[in-house]
Amino acid sequence: MSSAMHGFDSMLRGHTVSVTHANKRYGQYAALDDVNLEIMAGRFLVLLGPSGSGKTTLARCIAGVERLHEGRISIAGTVVDDGRRQLPPERRDLAMLFQDYALWPHLTAVGNVEYALRRRHLARVEAHRRALQALEQVGLESLGDRYPHQLSGGEQQRVGLARAVVARPGLLLFDEPLSNLDADLRERLRVQIATLVRDSGATVVYITHDQAEAFALADDIAVLHQGKVVQLGTPEDVYAKPATLFVARFTGAAGELPGSVVALDGTHVIVQVQGLRLRARNSGALAVDSVARVLVRPAGTRIVADDRPDESALRGTIIDVAYRGRGYDHVFRCDAGILTGIFASSRWSRGSNVGVSIDPDSCIAYPPAPCAAIDEVEGQTPLGIPTVETGVLDVVGTGLIGHETV
Repeated sequence: MSSAMHGFDSMLRGHTVSVTHANKRYGQYAALDDVNLEIMAGRFLVLLGPSGSGKTTLARCIAGVERLHEGRISIAGTVVDDGRRQLPPERRDLAMLFQDYALWPHLTAVGNVEYALRRRHLARVEAHRRALQALEQVGLESLGDRYPHQLSGGEQQRVGLARAVVARPGLLLFDEPLSNLDADLRERLRVQIATLVRDSGATVVYITHDQAEAFALADDIAVLHQGKVVQLGTPEDVYAKPATLFVARFTGAAGELPGSVVALDGTHVIVQVQGLRLRARNSGALAVDSVARVLVRPAGTRIVADDRPDESALRGTIIDVAYRGRGYDHVFRCDAGILTGIFASSRWSRGSNVGVSIDPDSCIAYPPAPCAAIDEVEGQTPLGIPTVETGVLDVVGTGLIGHETV
């Protein structure tokens, strides 16, 4: 392993990141299971998955605060971890932004940002100038003298963002930085993150369990499930062509309808559902007489009046309705199951008997998933091991300062 990361300070664009056959275990639990990723310089990669899927562990290994058991991680062509030897975080030219802000309480906003420049050996005047410039980029130039307890949650997170980018690292890691913010502030800060980091040219690895956030931010999405990367692609590919039933479910479904395949139709299949022949895209693993589950995307549904003839519509009842500003989301129940998030510009009352028409290209037929051997619970690993806060992580000059979750 190289003793230094040559050329980091002189590079004007982000670093390539390569993860090869990465394995990480906690006892018998495989947090990472043969993970392979190639992140091109300057790309914005989102690691998307539920709690316990391995996304935070992968980011910690890239950052250098966790060590692989097997495999290799390279940054800008330099091997930083091969399971035996490890380059320390402060020599990887990266910064990380955490969900809990992670600011030093005894330093002002500008002092927190200046802290990330300590290893750059800049003159104090220049470090102060850069810190003020970074605060200006996030709209906090007038609050530089305030301490963290004098700032709102959104202001604290913007200070953290300024600290992450001020040293101009080639790699930025984000660990669910928006999860503690209210909806309006979350959206505004999402836009700020997207514009600021893309202007910087840095490569980004961003962790979230929120599929809407992932689709809005990412150039590429890696979906993780039980320690494995189960799909890697653009947001459009992941949504339109989910590789597995899990990916399809996790990236947004109105519901699933059980049925049986009665015919093949090119790239589609005809599935008998509740006395209705429903046309759906074939996931590639179905033949005639196969049992199937048809996953339905909300955007492909449309409510039609029950007295209006439509042979392609399911018949059932509206059981709930929610106003969303732009219109209404409805919950629909039929003999085959329940569909949620069915949008209409006008309100259908609870108890209304209606039909729901489904676009064949917005539903995908899969073989039935095997019963999950392991339950996934929010805040736990798949084996029920609670997530653990490892305390304060202080890596001078990298922006890696704060609490982490395994």
